[in-house]
Amino acid sequence: MQTEEPIAEIEQPITEITEINEEAEELRLAAERIEPAIEALLFVASEPLETKRLAKLTGEDEKAVALAIQELEERYSNGGIVLREVAGGYRLATSSAVRDVVEAYLLPPKTSLSTPALEALAIVAHMQPVTKSEIEAIRGVNSDSVVNTLIDRGLVAEAGRKDVVGRPMTYKTTSLFLESFGLNSLDDLPQLELEPGQPLELNLLVPTPQMEAAEQSAEPVETAEGSADIL
Repeated sequence: MQTEEPIAEIEQPITEITEINEEAEELRLAAERIEPAIEALLFVASEPLETKRLAKLTGEDEKAVALAIQELEERYSNGGIVLREVAGGYRLATSSAVRDVVEAYLLPPKTSLSTPALEALAIVAHMQPVTKSEIEAIRGVNSDSVVNTLIDRGLVAEAGRKDVVGRPMTYKTTSLFLESFGLNSLDDLPQLELEPGQPLELNLLVPTPQMEAAEQSAEPVETAEGSADIL
């Protein structure tokens, strides 16, 4: 005599599949609902916005935010504006396809960094937190002026005092530095070994795929080769 137990075993997976489908549909609808809000936030934001912050602002789950961002990335993929992941968050940027036109509008008068400033910036990026004396030991020259320039540009900031005699101030790069060079994090920097006393005979800010893909920065920052990224 056949029992109903096999039928119950079949019904259970069907119920689970139905629940999964319903959750997926709810997630899709939530993403669709908040997509315009996320688009507007990215448009007006002056800095990259993290998924967690977007979720808090929109009052939705981070999964819904991630799905909405994915939809926006696809929608902007072939236009003059693209959605970039940079400095740990997301922001709208100009596409490389229209870079020349945007540069022609935004660059003059352009703001550039000298080769000494780029050298100091590269040292800070790779050795942070680092003191001025440590920067000078590598560059071989006084670095007060270039460090102050980098601080004024917002690319470098004070990082507290080093626990040694004299307690000198240390310096670190800022989120603007990551944005300016199209880096998502400091892990994207090229691997270099900096030895005190050795002259700098190469461009320490070697272009990485992330740098080459960057189309924006808070202000034009000219590299040693003369190219610039635009925000």
